[in-house]
Amino acid sequence: MKYSVNKEEKYAVFQLQEDNLNSVIAPKLKSEFVILSNEGVKNLIFDLSEVKYVDSSGLSAILTANRLWKALGSFVLTGIVHPSVKKLIEISRLDTVLTIIPTVEESIEYVFMEEIERELEAGDED
Repeated sequence: MKYSVNKEEKYAVFQLQEDNLNSVIAPKLKSEFVILSNEGVKNLIFDLSEVKYVDSSGLSAILTANRLWKALGSFVLTGIVHPSVKKLIEISRLDTVLTIIPTVEESIEYVFMEEIERELEAGDED
């Protein structure tokens, strides 16, 4: 499985560099998500810009990440540019469950806004 991870202070961008997110790749991807969450990555941006095909195993991996980061911070899906990927996410209604933002840059801005909101909410509780 080819991918890159760019870790910053408040987030990490995980770019999958594969054409297919399928049953061959999904188990490895889930493992990488678990490792990143255990390393304390608070916000994950998952970039699918190079992915042309996703199957049900791939969707399961995406949902695993979404579940992991619910407790940590934010999980953002970005780079959904290929029509077949976009269509599958819409058909499966995951566009109503996941935070989907068009570009990595916009996703980073979103993560920073979410961080500010969490900090404000934590301040209100004190």
